[in-house]
Amino acid sequence: MTSVQAQIEGQPVSTEYVDVRGLVPVGRRPSLPTYLAELWRRRAFIVADSRAKSATSNKDYLLGNLWLIGRPLLDGLTYFVIFGIVFGARDGIDNFVGFLLIGIFLFGYTSRCLTGGLSAIQSGKNLIRTFAFPRAVIPLAGTLRETLSTFPVIATMVVLILAIPPRAQLSWWWLLFPVVFLLQTLFNTGLALYAARFGALVPDAKVAVSFISRIWMYGSGVMFSIEKISDGHPLVMAISQLNPLYCVLEISRDLLLYSQPGDLRLWVVLAAWAIITPLFGFLFFWHGEEHYGRE
Repeated sequence: MTSVQAQIEGQPVSTEYVDVRGLVPVGRRPSLPTYLAELWRRRAFIVADSRAKSATSNKDYLLGNLWLIGRPLLDGLTYFVIFGIVFGARDGIDNFVGFLLIGIFLFGYTSRCLTGGLSAIQSGKNLIRTFAFPRAVIPLAGTLRETLSTFPVIATMVVLILAIPPRAQLSWWWLLFPVVFLLQTLFNTGLALYAARFGALVPDAKVAVSFISRIWMYGSGVMFSIEKISDGHPLVMAISQLNPLYCVLEISRDLLLYSQPGDLRLWVVLAAWAIITPLFGFLFFWHGEEHYGRE
């Protein structure tokens, strides 16, 4: 820092020059290693924020967090009547009730992560404009919140498939279900990061994604067997087996309902999605770091 003397209207004025070479504009995207380090430093905030919001997400409703379980149960009852009874989708499926419950509960988990990711940046704009922090904190906290909220939902699903006839039977293959849930969670994390940037860039993305989500639900075999309706159409079956949600549902049904390990090809496809999606989703989100929170 240096000083010079200037003469303004006959009065001596001291002017100081400041070295600004070490300063960077606010909001500039940091390098990837720096970004990861800053994100790791805020891990406690991510956990605390997700836990707090998970506990209060339904506080305005009379039944509170019971709706975490009530919504998928009502959906299951509706789909059972429409697809199971009216359209006869239950024909040829052993334990259609368990089949349907697993489909609705697990697909709902991914659907909520996708929807939450779309609105993550918009809902966190005040926080973004007030504090300097890695913006990935917001969608990551949202995904963790949905994961924590899903634990009681999964517990309810397990109780129901064990209690409602024809009852599922416990087997050693059930021990692999947490692995499936972990792979689905990793996929959901990457999906939320993709959705967060799309939602920040295109506010109308919610409308399009709600339509895509419904198509995805039907294409994942949530309410009916894809294998049954694709009989004679091997291309349809081949495309379905590349769908990560189809893999989640089919493997989970094999493990929990039919005491089978699941198709190895589906395990490989699901594992690939669980690795690739969060990796590229994080890079995609990080690349747009400078644009979040702008008017």
